[in-house]
Amino acid sequence: MAHQVALGIDIGGSGIKGAPVDLGTGQFLRERVKIATPARSTPEAVAAIVDQIADEFTDDLPKDAPIGVTIPGVVQHGVVRTAANIDKSWTDCDGESVFSKALGRKCLLVNDADAAGVAEVRYGAAKGKDGLVILTTLGTGIGIALIHNGVLIPNAELGHLEIDGHDAETRAAASIREKEGLSYKEWAPRLQRYYSVLENLLWPDLFVVGGGVSRKADKFLPLLTLRTPIIPAALENAAGIVGAAALAAD
Repeated sequence: MAHQVALGIDIGGSGIKGAPVDLGTGQFLRERVKIATPARSTPEAVAAIVDQIADEFTDDLPKDAPIGVTIPGVVQHGVVRTAANIDKSWTDCDGESVFSKALGRKCLLVNDADAAGVAEVRYGAAKGKDGLVILTTLGTGIGIALIHNGVLIPNAELGHLEIDGHDAETRAAASIREKEGLSYKEWAPRLQRYYSVLENLLWPDLFVVGGGVSRKADKFLPLLTLRTPIIPAALENAAGIVGAAALAAD
């Protein structure tokens, strides 16, 4: 039996990437296409590139294949409410309509961390895990996805928890470790504090750690003492594309 196919497109601050996804396996059906994010990443400029990427896969997809697009910002009913690492003109823009118009068909717009979380629960590190899974992406900031028994609770901005008088991501994001020249051992107490607060508020069953730094998980996860199991993400750079495709198909 052929699995359903959907197109996932992941918009980041530096690159926009997409691929057709086999929703049975979570695997790409073709090598992903990546195009640099325009210097002025306005809705119109980004939508033109999303359309260009979709055109690359016209022959690989059924005409009615679902299309999911991620964006680094809060998305409420298709409207982008915050803009991290993209042009500020996205704020309060009906992004879903902008992309649907550019593509000539309806698509789904979703927060990038939410998409990554869904991908990890369906196909990656948290597959088969019941209860509350919290994905945290440690990157420029801290992105969060809350997924309870497979159901996404969207737009959790828990990277911005105020802890000890600081916005958490300004102390614990991976970018801060690099900026301040901290070793993993020096960074670990900040992560410890952050994850301890999260687990005491939400009592999750599993933490999944994504973001580029997750490839070095062995250097810092063993330094944390938590009651919640904490593991690295499995899908790395594919997670946004895969999650966007899966959510669009829902």
